[in-house]
Amino acid sequence: MDFDLPDELVALQASVRRLSQDKIKPRAREIDSTGEYPQDIFDAFQAAGLLGLCIPEEYEGAGAGILGLTIAIEEVTKYSNVTGLMLLLTRLPTGPIMIAGSEEQKLRYLPGIAQGTQRCAFGLSEPQAGSDVAGMRTVATPDPDVKDGWILNGLKCWMSGVVQADWYVVFAKTGDPNSRDHGSITCFVIDRDAPGLSVPRTDKKMGVRGVDTGELLLENVRVGPENVIGEVGGFRLAMFGLNAMRPIVAARGIGLAEGAIMYATEYVKERAAFGKTIADFQGIQWKLAEIATEIEAARLLTYRAAWLADQGKFTKEYVPYLSMAKMYATEVGVKASGIAVQLLGAAGYMEDHPTELWYRDAKQLTIVEGTSQVQLGLIARGLLGHDLWWD
Repeated sequence: MDFDLPDELVALQASVRRLSQDKIKPRAREIDSTGEYPQDIFDAFQAAGLLGLCIPEEYEGAGAGILGLTIAIEEVTKYSNVTGLMLLLTRLPTGPIMIAGSEEQKLRYLPGIAQGTQRCAFGLSEPQAGSDVAGMRTVATPDPDVKDGWILNGLKCWMSGVVQADWYVVFAKTGDPNSRDHGSITCFVIDRDAPGLSVPRTDKKMGVRGVDTGELLLENVRVGPENVIGEVGGFRLAMFGLNAMRPIVAARGIGLAEGAIMYATEYVKERAAFGKTIADFQGIQWKLAEIATEIEAARLLTYRAAWLADQGKFTKEYVPYLSMAKMYATEVGVKASGIAVQLLGAAGYMEDHPTELWYRDAKQLTIVEGTSQVQLGLIARGLLGHDLWWD
């Protein structure tokens, strides 16, 4: 068993760390304050070849896999969770295409993401169907004018990158609209310029400002059979893409936790109190030691999950391990950001320090792509079904 990263991933980690310190760290507060999309950071990612990390080389990507993307996201998120989300969006919508898409779909959609000439977004949640995916009301009905074509109607919400995207992966019911069977749900890819597709509103968010989140409205959007990802009713196959995303979201939690605790550690070493520095107090030392241990535990869970995903091990029997990484690492991110604010005291609550930014950004991670409670349910189901077992 070798816990050392391969040389190429060590080099990737070092280069992204430098980019993060040079380009992202100075911009993090401004991105949050203005809420404007950081095109300069996107351009830096493009120039560094980071937008195609998880995309195979045959589709103009770097072929670094889930683990490579996980490492990059961990580094950039030390300073800005927005930039981690930007990199995440190179995998979330492309995942179903890479796993279940046709060769034509892969050739059409993947190279543009890898090269940075296109962006994409992922539409699953709806106002009344977040964690309850089977409750979605977006429907796709057969197009009477096109053989095997479909007409989509519905509203998707909370879509990250919805404004910037050139194309979307969208889920709709092709079976009985009232059915709760996942087999009634199908995955589609839709171009931004499709008639009837619009972005009616964007959200005002507590944190992770800079990448627009909002709604996608589909009004009689016509698509052909070439827009179906996988097969009609193939939602479970598309779900594999979501399973493989768990370590990528986890990486955002780890990076945020590391950034927050590193900043707080430097602060307590300098802040004088009661004739000492805050760092001299054993209670502070123990708090730092505990969260440092949890960060390292989260990293081990996450790197293992990324390693599993890169081997194609994101089917049912591996879900508990993937969900553990996402649940634990994002909760550690929330805990670490809270500790950082507390260690700085009143100063940590003010915009003079980035701790309040990390604190606001962290909570999103325990909600997106399956809440912590959803992940706990998946882990428990795996244990009860002996997918997770120790003899």
